[in-house]
This record gives sequence, structure tokens and C-alpha cells, in this order.
Amino acid sequence: MARPQLVAAGPWPERYTFSPAIRAGGFLFVSGTTAADEQGRIVAPGDIVGQTRYIYQKIGRLLAAAGVGFEAVVETTEYVTTTEGYRRTADVRREIFRPPYPAATGVIVAGLLREGALIEISAVAAVPDGHPARSAVTIASTS
Repeated sequence: MARPQLVAAGPWPERYTFSPAIRAGGFLFVSGTTAADEQGRIVAPGDIVGQTRYIYQKIGRLLAAAGVGFEAVVETTEYVTTTEGYRRTADVRREIFRPPYPAATGVIVAGLLREGALIEISAVAAVPDGHPARSAVTIASTS
């Protein structure tokens, strides 16, 4: 099996102890993503639909960096702090995905690490081995 690769849509700070996405074994695993902009500010405060849309834009950039699009997504997990307006996030999914829709799990949580985040989304995409990534970096061994 090929070594896991870090996939990022731009520079990734070394201080983080997680990767935005990891490509391994024919899959791309996208870390939980909130609607934080490049300065760490929440986009669309108080608006779960706006936050969802922004998160999928960020995930889209990671997918593109791996050389695929939303059609490759096979699973999503959504962590939400509120159900107010949550039903309308399905409209965003319909804008992004086409049938058959990815498998999905929704979890209500008491809070998220990013203050003001109403939703955090992670995803898994199928990426065939040998499929060229545009922005993948091999992770160095620490042993």
C-alpha cells in the first residue's frame, strides 16, 4: 500500500497536529471542517445554511487538490449544535451532490471546538490508486 499523503488546498501550518485531508488506500479522508475563514473567523455567524455552504466550498477545494470532485464523495458526517434551520442544509446537499447521494450521518453535539460554529462536516471520497493529485505531499516517517 502506498504511503498516506497529506492533501491541502494551500499552505498548511506545521503547528497543527492534524491534516486537512489524508489520501490512503484509494480513499481521501477529509477532516472535520467548520466555516472558519483563513483568519479563523466564522463565516455566516448564526446561519447554519450559510456555514454549510461555506464548508462544502472548503471541502470542494480539498477534493480538487486530490484531483476529484464531489462525485467521488461516498460518506459525510455532520456534527451540529442546533437543529434550528438544519432541515434547510439538505438543500445545500442537493446543490452539491447528485443521486446516488453519499452515505450520511448526523450527530447533535453540545458544542464544537471552533467558537460560533454551528456545524462541522467530515467526508470520505473514493480516489482510485494512481489518480493524480494536484496538491498532495507525502508524509514523512517519524520513526
